[in-house]
Amino acid sequence: MGWEMAEPLLEVKNLKKYFPLRKGFLQGRGASVRAVDGISFFVKEGGSFGLVGESGSGKTTVARAILRLTEPTEGEVLLEGKDICQFSDLEIKEMRRNMQMIFQDPHSSLNPRKTVSQSISEPLIIHEGMKGRRLRERVRELLEIVGLKREHMFRYPHELSGGQKQRVGIARALSLHPKLLILDEPTSALDVSVQAQMLNFLESLQKRMNLTYLFISHNLAVIRYICDKLGVMYLGKIIEMGVAESIFSSPKHPYTKALVSAVPLPRAEQPEKMIFLEGDIPSATRIPPGCRFHTRCPEKMGAICEGAEPSTQYFSDGSQVNCHLYS
Repeated sequence: MGWEMAEPLLEVKNLKKYFPLRKGFLQGRGASVRAVDGISFFVKEGGSFGLVGESGSGKTTVARAILRLTEPTEGEVLLEGKDICQFSDLEIKEMRRNMQMIFQDPHSSLNPRKTVSQSISEPLIIHEGMKGRRLRERVRELLEIVGLKREHMFRYPHELSGGQKQRVGIARALSLHPKLLILDEPTSALDVSVQAQMLNFLESLQKRMNLTYLFISHNLAVIRYICDKLGVMYLGKIIEMGVAESIFSSPKHPYTKALVSAVPLPRAEQPEKMIFLEGDIPSATRIPPGCRFHTRCPEKMGAICEGAEPSTQYFSDGSQVNCHLYS
């Protein structure tokens, strides 16, 4: 099934997640951290959607809200057309068979007191009631899928390398035959050589098992390699979205241009001038008025950028951008 012809497996509509602050002398009444501030996107079945942005842009909060590990403040999360924000506890348990997450740190995502076999067995015991020989055979099968050997079953996390730990996490996530994998910086804690192996493995795994990926990263080179489509996040908003190759070849938003210019490329393809952004991303408790990027934007146009939030502009290639330069 071609990605272009597939139906959306996951659709996020106007998702918001605000964290209320404790009242204090410096906080106003009802102050909150606007970690995710109204984003919308979809992931087609068998496709890969990437969310990219600096630390503090809200990427991981999006993932946790989609899985309802944290409750969304507002919006809809549709899995195969059903809004999981309205699910009961029993329905959420069933839903999580189809949506699994690979965490950023493979070291802390595994219980140090459990063997590899025990970690992978846990979801099979809870959701499918497996036991005995059938359970052991399923664990061995999952280890083979992720490229680990039978002897790894009885090892503890401290006896594994970083890449092996991440493969154990993937095996555990695959145990219930999920349709969607949410990968939160799955290669950032690994050595560069192991990162390449992991990306090749994830790509081949997707094709073999017809998986759908929501891939979260601050590394555009990783996103470019594995994702069909991407959204660029800044301070809780998606400010540019489109087909990955189109965004890399002709980025529209000044923030995206800066990110793309910093991606290491072969000398013949490297941009002549790298764009440097001044300052840090503002606090989500005090989001700047107008365009939230105007405090760092090298193409700021004065009062219009400072006074009004840009509307979404759509282009013929299917991309969209929130920037006054195109209004």
